[in-house]
Order: sequence, then C-alpha cells, then structure tokens
Amino acid sequence: MELILEQIRSHGAQTLSSLRALGKLSLFVMDATMLCFHAPFKWKRIVEEMFHIGVKSVFVVCLTAFFTGMVLGLQGYYTLSRFGSEGLLGGAVALTLIRELGPVLTALMVTGRAGSFISSELGSMRISEQIDALYTMNINPIKYLVSPKIIAAVLAVPLLTAIGDMVGIFGGYITGVVMLDLNSGVFINNMISSTDMSDVVNGLIKPVFFGYVLAAISSYRGFFCDSLRTGGKGSEAVSTATTSSVVISSVTILISDYILTAFLM
Repeated sequence: MELILEQIRSHGAQTLSSLRALGKLSLFVMDATMLCFHAPFKWKRIVEEMFHIGVKSVFVVCLTAFFTGMVLGLQGYYTLSRFGSEGLLGGAVALTLIRELGPVLTALMVTGRAGSFISSELGSMRISEQIDALYTMNINPIKYLVSPKIIAAVLAVPLLTAIGDMVGIFGGYITGVVMLDLNSGVFINNMISSTDMSDVVNGLIKPVFFGYVLAAISSYRGFFCDSLRTGGKGSEAVSTATTSSVVISSVTILISDYILTAFLM
C-alpha cells in the first residue's frame, strides 16, 4: 500500500511540475508576443537578429535543400519510371518541396543552428546576471532580448524557406535533366502546370509559425536556464537548456506540421 501511495505521489508531483512549466511557458510567450507590438520598436536589434537567424543560416539551408532536391529527383524518377510517367518528375519535386519538405527541413536546420544560438546566448546572460542587470536598469529584458528574436525568426524563416525551395528544385532539375537525361522543357512545364499559387501560399504559412515556435521555445529555455541548474554549475545549465530547446522545438515543429497540413489541405 505504501508503495502504491508513493508512486501516486511521485506521478502527481511530476504532473504538477509539468503543468507549472507549461503555464510558465505560456505566460512567457504571451508576454513576449504582446511586447512585439508595443512601441518603441527595437529596429536595430531586429536587424541584428535577422542577420544571426537568417543570413547565417543561408548556407546550411541551401546545402540541405540542394541535396534533398537531388534525392527527390533520383527517387522520384525511378518510382515514376515504373509507370511510364517520368515527365511528371518536375511537378512531383516542386510540390513535395514547396508544400512539405521545404518548410520542415528549413525550420529544423534553423532550429539546430539559430535556436541553439538563442538558447546559449540567453542562458549565458542569465547565469552571468546580465538579465538581472537589465531589470535593475528598468529595462524589460523580454522586450529588449526576446521580442526582437521572435520578430526576426517570423520574418527570416519564410524567406529562407523560399530560397531553399528554389535551390531544392534546382537540385531536382540537375538530377532529372542533367544526370538522367529527362527533357528540360517537359520538366519545367510540368513543374509550372502542377504548382499553383495556393501551394506557394500554404508553403509559406507554415514557416511563419515554425519561426515563431523555434524562437519562443529557444528563448524560454535560455531565459530560465537557471531553473535547470544542477550542482551549482552554470555551464551545465546552459548546455542542458540548449540541448532541450533544440529537441523540444524540433518535436513541436513536426507535430505542428501535421496539424497545419490537416487544416491547409
């Protein structure tokens, strides 16, 4: 009986802890989101964050998109050739990248590169008491540090997705036309005829939400990394916050991708 009660208490404590963390995250995200629309706007900070989140992620996004497009072209060609439909390769590659793989892979790459940077930056500021210093100077650290990151991510991730889509389609073109000798005109015409504006719009709605998610979660984990501290070691708290922010953001992006796809189909 005592063992059963102990297990109930343990599960109850874990449930309450999870609910407190969820409530804390919700309040933090709501506060940061509302402050995004309150003047004065930190334009310099927003531009700086767009550089760190967007410009510095261009290479890894383009590299990932290019080889993804090549793989899609290769796999799609051999799959379609079984049905004598090689001419549909252009549309298959374009639709797959624009509607699904482009937004998801871009968000995951930005999460791994920029999301970890956000968490480690805010975590280092927290354990070195720089965030506490901002409170002392009557500066709202969420307004000054977090809101510009959210705005920058919401703006940068869709732009990166558009770039990645074009590079990925080019990779599929290289595979299908240059390597597998598919007719260039057939590839391009099928790509254009198979893709309409609704596909492009749906493919750019997802990255807006993904950018918001990765910036909010990464900022939250870094901002409150002191609550993760074990053994009094600040470096361990930062590393734990950085790792957990990437994992949680990636899983949330994949789950929300399914939900958004169900609504946008």
